[in-house]
Amino acid sequence: MTNLKPARILAVETSCDETACAIVENGRALLSSVVASQMEIHARYGGVYPEVASRQHVLSVTPVVEQALAQAHLTLKDIDAIAVTQGPGLAGSLVVGMNMAKGLALGSGLPLVGVNHLEGHLYSAWVYEAGDTLPPEPQFPLMALLVSGGHSELNLMTDHLTYQRLGSTLDDAAGEAFDKVARLLELGYPGGPSIQKAAEEGDASRFHFPRAWLEGTYDFSFSGLKTAALYEVRELKKRSGSLPVHDLAASFQKAVVDVLFKKTMKAAREFGAKEILVAGGVSANRALRQTFRAQTEFSVHIPPLSLCTDNAAMIASAGYYRYALGHTSALDIDVLPTWSLSQVTA
Repeated sequence: MTNLKPARILAVETSCDETACAIVENGRALLSSVVASQMEIHARYGGVYPEVASRQHVLSVTPVVEQALAQAHLTLKDIDAIAVTQGPGLAGSLVVGMNMAKGLALGSGLPLVGVNHLEGHLYSAWVYEAGDTLPPEPQFPLMALLVSGGHSELNLMTDHLTYQRLGSTLDDAAGEAFDKVARLLELGYPGGPSIQKAAEEGDASRFHFPRAWLEGTYDFSFSGLKTAALYEVRELKKRSGSLPVHDLAASFQKAVVDVLFKKTMKAAREFGAKEILVAGGVSANRALRQTFRAQTEFSVHIPPLSLCTDNAAMIASAGYYRYALGHTSALDIDVLPTWSLSQVTA
């Protein structure tokens, strides 16, 4: 798709526990990005406490938007449209961001664009820091692996805003499995970074955890792997009273990465993809990134670490393509907490 009209998009993201605002120009150039993290608040609970997250969004959303505009040296008069995460996510959190975006759009007369959070993660691969060298744009058809705390799925992108879901998780998402096994190993929250750190000093071949290949499908399942880790931990504690945490973390991480990598590669070959895209919070995992970049069969697009976890830059990028292609929203749109990517239409 060429000759899309230029535009600056301001986006608000509050789908879970990060209050974020960003401004992106023409779907790619990041002019500003502000994220107010609640990680320390929720760490005491070992996961996100929805009511606490909603209240914190209320406190943070206005300052975050003001800071994003100031960081870009812009005002709302310099913006062409307002994008906002419509779903999926925590209902209470989504409402805060949606109301902020509606207020901005109503007060300024700017168009409003509702964006699917998962679509946003995919578009994080298009974003680069304004002023840096323009990186290559992902080329269609594109095999997109989306891996996060709540989602693990493979999508074939044949054009902008056009997705064919080939497979998804049947139980636990990859990020959820990382969090649960990290808790099992008494590592910190969130689980992904803590397991990665522990795995760096471990032997990934010491424990052979199962891989759910689910032959004939591109679906994922990590529940059995999580249960195998639980049984292994119980047996080790019974026998010796102590745990080889580093080896367990490394072996578990390798099992997850193996399945994600091999299924994506197989799908890319079968569906004739030109390139591969890996996005979502789990795409920050060093072992996963290294595994994909080590292969030479496909060019791989993985967002920088700052854009792997929830942020508004990705919502602004996806919002730009929706706005440029004429897909704006009415001011009475509602949040869609369970809105899947397969339900998104161009």
